[in-house]
Amino acid sequence: METRERKQNRWAIILAGGEGTRLADLSCRIAGEKTPKQFCRIIDDQSLIEQTRQRVELAIPKDRIFYTLNRSHERYYVPLLFDVLLARLVVQPVNRGTAPAILYALMRLGLADPNAHVALFPCDHYVSDDRLFMRHVQVAFDVIDHRPELTVLLGVAPSTAEPEYGWIEPASPFRCGEETLFHVSRFIEKPPVEVARRMYAHGRCLWNSLVLVARLPNLLALMIRTLPELYDLFAEFSGTLGTEFESEGCRENIPGNRTRGFLQKRAKHSRAKSCECTAGLRASLERSGKPISRTRDPRPPRS
Repeated sequence: METRERKQNRWAIILAGGEGTRLADLSCRIAGEKTPKQFCRIIDDQSLIEQTRQRVELAIPKDRIFYTLNRSHERYYVPLLFDVLLARLVVQPVNRGTAPAILYALMRLGLADPNAHVALFPCDHYVSDDRLFMRHVQVAFDVIDHRPELTVLLGVAPSTAEPEYGWIEPASPFRCGEETLFHVSRFIEKPPVEVARRMYAHGRCLWNSLVLVARLPNLLALMIRTLPELYDLFAEFSGTLGTEFESEGCRENIPGNRTRGFLQKRAKHSRAKSCECTAGLRASLERSGKPISRTRDPRPPRS
């Protein structure tokens, strides 16, 4: 009974509002016109957003999945998400960036379940074994059930010294029940080629999947701590959330911002754990997944 009740508060947010500029040429060739990559059928007959949704629904009921979207993409997402509750679509009137989109979705989630446990999923990953990957996500949920103060981030065992990805340097391991997780020493975003080679040779550094699991109150507290001005702007129109005035409040009050800084500043607050399935950016490389967490010590790996 307790396990069932715990799983009732598990939610997901799928991040699908980006412009896909890095893969614009590829998506244009595939779709025949400029199309954000999350709405393209890059690998097979499903778009990235459809594949992400299908993967997430293996562990999270579809009525507990939010989608962050961009109003200018309406013609792409409406046919793909026609059966999703309108209350689960978090649509930015204009694209303000990933950090505002995440905060917007978290505040909307707070209306549905103030004590939610939530996983964030980017929409541009390739995963070779969806069921195995989502089992690791469920383990991350189990971890925060037992250690509610933690934020768990899924890392990815690198197959190459890729300089175009974000990297994670793990710190000391620790146990949570039967699971071994790692503190995070630091994040390295798109390192120079030589640094990427050094981290790859180091043997312990991971690609950053940006898939993370945490309690909603913890994520909001981290937003307040790392992006206080952004949080204050949202607080000004939070009373309009769930009303007809919500969209206008978002348009008028929210500036652009970045997610990477939010994730990097939060390094000392999370933990990690590892997966064996292969994952990757839909456009190119495959990755092998591992979960993680965060801590201090911003020292680079030494060759």
